[in-house]
Amino acid sequence: MTSAHAEIPQNKQGHSGDTPVDALTRAVDDSFEATMASLKDLVEIPGIAWPSFDPAELDRSAEAVASLVKAAGMEDVRILRCDKADGTPGGPAVVARRPAAAGKPTILLYAHHDVQPPGDRSLWNSEPFVAEERDGRLYGRGAADDKAGVMAHLAAYTAATKVLGDEFGLGVTFFFEGEEEAGSPTFRAFLEEHQELLRSDVIVVADSSNWKVGVPALTTSLRGLVDGTFEVRVLEHAVHSGMFGGPVLDAPTLLSRLIATLHDEEGNVAVAGLVGRDDVTVDLTEAEYRADASVLDGVKLAGSGTIGSRLWTKPALSIIGMDVPAVDVASNTLIPAARAKFSLRLAPGQDPEAAMDALRQHVESNAPFGARVTFTSGERGNAFSTDTSSAAARVALWALGESWGVQSVEMGIGGSIPFIADLLEMYPAVQILVTGVEDPDSRAHSANESLHIGDFRHAVLAEALMLARLNAEGLAG
Repeated sequence: MTSAHAEIPQNKQGHSGDTPVDALTRAVDDSFEATMASLKDLVEIPGIAWPSFDPAELDRSAEAVASLVKAAGMEDVRILRCDKADGTPGGPAVVARRPAAAGKPTILLYAHHDVQPPGDRSLWNSEPFVAEERDGRLYGRGAADDKAGVMAHLAAYTAATKVLGDEFGLGVTFFFEGEEEAGSPTFRAFLEEHQELLRSDVIVVADSSNWKVGVPALTTSLRGLVDGTFEVRVLEHAVHSGMFGGPVLDAPTLLSRLIATLHDEEGNVAVAGLVGRDDVTVDLTEAEYRADASVLDGVKLAGSGTIGSRLWTKPALSIIGMDVPAVDVASNTLIPAARAKFSLRLAPGQDPEAAMDALRQHVESNAPFGARVTFTSGERGNAFSTDTSSAAARVALWALGESWGVQSVEMGIGGSIPFIADLLEMYPAVQILVTGVEDPDSRAHSANESLHIGDFRHAVLAEALMLARLNAEGLAG
């Protein structure tokens, strides 16, 4: 369950105690110009892990990150990769490890250095791979998702080790993945091969968002995900629409009718057997959601219940692609087959296999006019929820509130990070924290992706405070 108010842990004296807040603040501020310069350099490397893009740029991105890790004082820095199932190499991950002193926990700091493709460049107000500051934000592909996550980890570690010096005994592992935006195809194999290298007590995944500009958040739940395609076929081949049109409906029309069965009249997902609930206690107003999602005036919102539940604790089913002839090249024929790609976000508590089966049964049982339907399953990923009473979560909530100067929100996220389930399976005792540098206007994956520079500075300081607090107190609290 999400909560609008996070309890901020205090030590017995009711203050920051052994955590040198002022010194860490000065260290973060003194190096922030250099941190921003390094982030801009990373943004200008188009490291994309998709097979259709130049792998040399992805390698260049990994090498640049590895150099920054070495500059932060890490000596054991490696660029590692595993092969995919088809034998082709996976994306290059940067891994570095500093062993813990006796009695100190180890924290793994995760982010990814690969980015989404830029998409339609005409939609960008500046070049996607040229970092540009405007109105307090840094624009460019990866500025928020997730090269800022990489730099937040590095800058926080640098500040903490500079201030604490020899007193810093926390074990720290950097794990900067190189294929997250391509679906992390070798992530599980990578974990299995390097299980001991990545073993830790706490994992911080810096790949999420804050509540809004000026208000930090710890992500306490993520939806799961299944995707795939379904095809509708009505003819063996295309035929003349004038000579044969009328007695049979074309495949795009029947595909549209099938898609229309996926939601009820209110816009709720109408697939039987999916889990969902309406129990969030922190919510967005309709006006906030419409502004954040850029909903056009006059467009009615879909679904029922609170907006927060529709975003975080109920399923969401979207059609994200269709194979039909483009308008500019369409011939006057009856189209024999049409295909759609779906993305189904799953509420926490939903088994991905059961969700895939439920959608398959729905699609096959609702085939319009007896059309032949072929369902092809794709990726599966589990949902995630965390226990905010854990020692690491309480320290994180304190650090976020201390850095921003306002109480942190515990919130759900409608997106998915499927590999978290692999982390929990491999390391069942680990405490996982999902943090981030984004805000509702960061537009990750879209044109004009950007980072709020002020909140980025807060994120760096919050993590530096968290490292220092864990170094002083461990996980006994």
